[in-house]
Amino acid sequence: MNKRWDIFCKIVDNFGDIGVCWRLARQLQAEHGLQVRLWIDDLIVAKQLIPTLDISLPRQVTQNISIDHWHADTVFSGDADVVIEAFSCGLPAAYLSKMRPNTVWINLEYLSAETWVDSFHAGNSKQGDLTRHFFFPGFTPATGGLLREHDIITNNQQLASRKPLQHQFLNQLNLEHSDRLKISLFCYPHAPVHALLNAMASANQPIDCYVPASSILPIIAGFFGKDSIVAGEVLRHQNLNLYVLPFLSQADYDKLLAICDVNFVRGEDSWIRAIWAGKPFIWQPYLQSEETHITKLKAFLALFYDSFDNTSRQSSYDVHLAWVGNDISTEIWQHYLNNLAPLKALTLQQSNTLVAQADLATKLVIFSEKIIKNIVKNKV
Repeated sequence: MNKRWDIFCKIVDNFGDIGVCWRLARQLQAEHGLQVRLWIDDLIVAKQLIPTLDISLPRQVTQNISIDHWHADTVFSGDADVVIEAFSCGLPAAYLSKMRPNTVWINLEYLSAETWVDSFHAGNSKQGDLTRHFFFPGFTPATGGLLREHDIITNNQQLASRKPLQHQFLNQLNLEHSDRLKISLFCYPHAPVHALLNAMASANQPIDCYVPASSILPIIAGFFGKDSIVAGEVLRHQNLNLYVLPFLSQADYDKLLAICDVNFVRGEDSWIRAIWAGKPFIWQPYLQSEETHITKLKAFLALFYDSFDNTSRQSSYDVHLAWVGNDISTEIWQHYLNNLAPLKALTLQQSNTLVAQADLATKLVIFSEKIIKNIVKNKV
């Protein structure tokens, strides 16, 4: 079996790239018994998600994952059986020169619900003696699936259904439990944050909004008439209580999503986690030129909400398009809240449907083993 895997992660901006790669590396090691080496070009950013990381070390092992600093002067061995090039980051020329022709080279693409993904998944191209395979995550059985640990659904459902576990988690964050509507907010700075907070404050339901530390804190501070805010602060306006949280670990962020009634998420990593939380969510795709992000959003809305009743589906479309269109009104937000009960049931139903499919890590392992078998077969 192909036991040694290298994963290359180039951190472009934010935490999506390293978030996905770190989760994938841990799952491949813990659930599939693989030796995983994660190459990261920016250890300073990565340390925020991996607190035990020592940024002064070129190589270290944490949580059974070998983490190597990838930079211009890195000396590579090229001894991995499988190489994951995350999100077309480009493998270093020095590494490519060491790769064997039978090395399984997989470019892990970005997640999309667009229909063309099914036909492009598992394609390949020759690059000299090497073959580069294209692996597309996705929402249908014909794609590479979604990143999902084997126990995440059980853990989320236990937390969502047991008040003592929720109280324990909130206590760890120095938060008190309340019966107010709970909302988590994680988004890009260009989102209409002011409009959303105004809509929350004006809604007819009392809201507790939890905001993990991120680049939107200055915007939130401005809404409340402050120069700056820090973790631990509680800000109040009309029906809105807003709690500023510290930067959360991936495990704690998963828990936050599980206990909230609505989750605002962005990019790829938090988007997938919101799906597994099984709670209503509003997704903000990464901003792209020529409104490609709008195309991706509409493709996902059509896929995920197709089986919803007309009212619930329309309220989901309206709030998503308003959020990404930078103009979310109190009326649109209130209409969404009015449909929260059916949205909760239908979102959980969709989450459970996707859980029935094989997860991304498992599909990657099966995919790589199939390639290895074909290589061996062709040599005979």
